[in-house]
Amino acid sequence: MCSFSGRLRRMVKQEKKRSQNKRVKLKIGEFPGGKHGFELVSRFCYNNGRIGMSPSTISVLHSSAMFLEMSEEVSPCNLLSQAETFLEGLFYWTWDDILTSLKTCEPFFSIADSSGLLDRLISSLLAKISANSEPSLLTLATTPTPIPSCSSSSSSPDTTGFRCSISTKTPDTIKPCFTREWWFEDLTILSPNIIEKMMKTLGAFGAHNKNLILTRFLLHYLKTAALNGGQEQYGDLADTAVHGVVLMGRTAFSCRGLFWVLRVVSSLGISKECRHKLERLMGLMLDQATLDDLLVSGQEGGSVYDVSLVLRLVRVFVSAEESGMSFQRMKKVGRLIDKYLGEISPDQSLKVSKFLAIAESLPDSARDCFDGVYRALDIYFESHPGLSSDDRAKACRCLNYEKLTLEACKDLAKNPRIPPRVAMQALVAQQSKLQCNTPKRAAEKASPRTPPIDEKEQLRFNLEKMQHRVIELEKVCREMKGQMSKMSKNNNINSPSHHSNRGLPRLC
Repeated sequence: MCSFSGRLRRMVKQEKKRSQNKRVKLKIGEFPGGKHGFELVSRFCYNNGRIGMSPSTISVLHSSAMFLEMSEEVSPCNLLSQAETFLEGLFYWTWDDILTSLKTCEPFFSIADSSGLLDRLISSLLAKISANSEPSLLTLATTPTPIPSCSSSSSSPDTTGFRCSISTKTPDTIKPCFTREWWFEDLTILSPNIIEKMMKTLGAFGAHNKNLILTRFLLHYLKTAALNGGQEQYGDLADTAVHGVVLMGRTAFSCRGLFWVLRVVSSLGISKECRHKLERLMGLMLDQATLDDLLVSGQEGGSVYDVSLVLRLVRVFVSAEESGMSFQRMKKVGRLIDKYLGEISPDQSLKVSKFLAIAESLPDSARDCFDGVYRALDIYFESHPGLSSDDRAKACRCLNYEKLTLEACKDLAKNPRIPPRVAMQALVAQQSKLQCNTPKRAAEKASPRTPPIDEKEQLRFNLEKMQHRVIELEKVCREMKGQMSKMSKNNNINSPSHHSNRGLPRLC
């Protein structure tokens, strides 16, 4: 073998000088292809410099020849020159032949890369793609093609009673909202190092990714990696995909599509900077999200849902809307968050602080009515019976009593899970609202414009209806006063200062 290898010849001479022994033992580490590669080189040497080559063995033979310095200077018609001659027919290889050779380069990637073999194989691969695709497929055009939003519901019940939206763990339920090119699936067998090399060859790696087709491919590749449980060495590719997604933005990705992207890249080592950019884009489109989109599985702390993610998205949306407030969009998000609160309330790991943070993340103007928040709060109290009275009173801070309907306020006053002081505050606020609204409505209805003669009968009928309504409201006020008196008496009896002359505490 020394007659064909310059490196082995040099190593043998050095070992003989060092050990002064006729029998020399050499230890060669990181040999390309391991035992299989050494066996192929041995066949070549013991067969007088002849060996059959194929796409499945050429990468090992070429890299081994480079590693052992089997060049023409050492021996004529050596292994390296024969491998180079075989690679000259690379243009005529089939698609599968190129993929096979690229796949065999993975164990000795650095040697194949430094020798230029990877560049030649990747160039041939890209030429095949371009020859069998649209002319603009691999051009770095930044004009995005709209991607339709998935319309089917993606949530499903499970044994715990909670539901979460689509994840990368169930292949049948993952429907990427774009069509795949014919070569997407074939390239998923390649290692991330080779895919990175391909992206760099195209000038579309990292922040330089401005190609929608390549972004789609990366998302498909990363989805496959996540399904197979791979997490290492994919961080740079995940960042590259996110850079492309953020660049294309809402013109190419729906809000649901962005949530799908986040689920794909979250477990693959995405950087904080890229995650922040992606979440900001999602937050700006939060009014287009659905409840299924928000039900992302919790990542830490044993939480069923990732409440912190939703909180960050809401804050992005609110901060953007404050500059140019769109009440319609804000109220749409308000209704969405009320539904989300009702869905996450049974989570036993949901802390009062997180519940409050979500409920108070929107301004009061985002809700015309707080009945949805009250219903979610009631479910939370029912699911967390161990909460102290102080914690329950703290959680009720998110309620705007003046925006509760009369029915919700009545239910709150009778609810044993609501602290008595909170119930009294709600009743006081509701009574004040009724007292303010009753004369106002009466004045509005009692002073209409002078109607034509043929409308007098209709006017009389409307006035009678209004008077009847006023009587009903007064009756409700009396009932509420009675309930307040009973509750205040009970509080005085149970209070340690019952026998003192101190009055009831002032209600805020």
